[in-house]
Amino acid sequence: MDDIINILKTSGVNLLYGLLILVVGFFLIHYVMKFLNRKGSLIKLEPTVKGFLINLIRLVLYIVVILTAAGRIGIPLTSIITLVASAGVAISLAMQGALSNLVGGLTLLILKPIKAGEYIKVGDYEGTVSIVGSFYTELVTPDLKRISLPNSSLTDTAIINYTREGKRRLDLTYSVSYHSDIDTVYRTLQDLSARCEYLLPDPAPEFHLNQCADSALEFVLRVWMKSEDYWKGYYFLMEEGKRALDKAGIEIPFPQMDVHIK
Repeated sequence: MDDIINILKTSGVNLLYGLLILVVGFFLIHYVMKFLNRKGSLIKLEPTVKGFLINLIRLVLYIVVILTAAGRIGIPLTSIITLVASAGVAISLAMQGALSNLVGGLTLLILKPIKAGEYIKVGDYEGTVSIVGSFYTELVTPDLKRISLPNSSLTDTAIINYTREGKRRLDLTYSVSYHSDIDTVYRTLQDLSARCEYLLPDPAPEFHLNQCADSALEFVLRVWMKSEDYWKGYYFLMEEGKRALDKAGIEIPFPQMDVHIK
């Protein structure tokens, strides 16, 4: 009976210490996470990287506290590690897709081909990057649709980033009649680009006769603008380009075909 009482006393003390480690550990983790989430801490990190690291730190701290408490209670850590490893193998087989997305998220955060706030295109989808999460990357389309893309798909395909360089080139084609005077077309396009406030002076606008097509002469206008002004400049040059050609008396021909009957 005395031996049983001694065992209960020893186990009870170990159990009490283990519970105390859990309570104090969880309490400290709460305040550590609160400090890391405060504005100003980790300020040099991007929001996407910061959120991922905070979640990872929280998970690691919880595992350390739980393992420390289990060891203090008297549970062999080797048995716990073996059990966790076995469970990890089973879980990894069952969650291959999720793990590939997680690895893809780490790849995106380390290599940084995209960042929050950038406008990108991935396959048939395009929009502004809202967040690069641990498993999914979210895009917001111009008409406010939210698209969630698995991170693994972003690391296995080409990504077009329209924002990273800060400026974009716009190529517009204007088709005019074969009877049009080339110098008049050049002057019209030059005046048109000079009236567009969204264009960058460097590189300077370019005008070229790009192709002698079946029914028209095709002139290309190449201009540069800031990424955020791209669509404003596009619609201005399209609308005002039609008005400018009409005002200059330059015909925009319809497709036509000559048919000879014998």
